[in-house]
Amino acid sequence: MKITKVQGHKIEKEGSNVKGVVEITLDDCFVVKDIRIIEKEDKIVVAMPSKTVNVKDENGNLTEEKVHKDLAHPINSETREYFNKTILDAFNEAEETNFSKDI
Repeated sequence: MKITKVQGHKIEKEGSNVKGVVEITLDDCFVVKDIRIIEKEDKIVVAMPSKTVNVKDENGNLTEEKVHKDLAHPINSETREYFNKTILDAFNEAEETNFSKDI
C-alpha cells in the first residue's frame, strides 16, 4: 500500500493548534479525509480522523463524559511513520495555502 496523493490546505488562525487539514489517496483508489496537522508542545503531529463520543458507564448508559475515537489509523509503527513522513513532507513543502502533491 502506497500513498499516491496528498492534498489539503494550511490553516493560519491565531490561537488554533490546527495548522492544516489533508486527505490522502492510497494506491490511486481509496481516500482518507479529515487528517489534521496539529501543533503540540513545539512539534507538528499528524492526527488521524476521529469523532467525539459519549462514554458509557458500567450499565451501558451514556454519560456526559466525552472521548475521541479514531475512525481510521495505522495499526503498526512502520505504517504510522510512513504516513507521518509522507503527509508532513507534503505539508511542509507546500508553498500555497491549498496544495496537492502526487507521490
